[in-house]
Amino acid sequence: MRDHAPIEIATAPLTPERWSDFADLFGPRGACYDCWCLHFRLPPKLRQSLSGPEKRDLMRRRVEEGPPPGILAYGGDEAIGWMQIGPRADVPEWNNKGRVSAPLDDAPMGDRAVWAVSCFFARSSARGKGISHVLLASGIDFARANGARVLEACPMDRAKQSKSIGLFVGSTRVFEVAGFEKLAVRKEGRPLMRLEL
Repeated sequence: MRDHAPIEIATAPLTPERWSDFADLFGPRGACYDCWCLHFRLPPKLRQSLSGPEKRDLMRRRVEEGPPPGILAYGGDEAIGWMQIGPRADVPEWNNKGRVSAPLDDAPMGDRAVWAVSCFFARSSARGKGISHVLLASGIDFARANGARVLEACPMDRAKQSKSIGLFVGSTRVFEVAGFEKLAVRKEGRPLMRLEL
């Protein structure tokens, strides 16, 4: 019989002092096939030319340069989840005109007060326990405290595969619960959503 007891979840921004927690969470394969959360940070050709360790080192440099590029979730002393959040300009590939996540005219990527939630990851043992909701609530506070005026996301209504890793951009339902509103649907099942801060 599976234990469904709720776990206590704490959150903290990813600072250099927490790098080892992030690296442990992402494991030797960088979470999703050596991504190291660079999918929306680098052009595809450059990203594909880099090895896993090179991607890890690039992400580590980004964390060391600051500001924090996201929020970690903890169950006790162990990092069990991650959410990438920050100004749209920090994830340039998320803003390409052909993407369903492309910005609207009233919230351009160059505006440092326009923030985005672009990625989630959780340990397989911690999935299905509300981590995304906790991370998003913490991220909203983090964005507000750091001068964001809007927070956007482009989640999925449901994953194409049964594994929840397919929902790396987040579930539409999680954002609806947090008060985000749909702005545009450029592709079925992938709404661009916004929360005014």
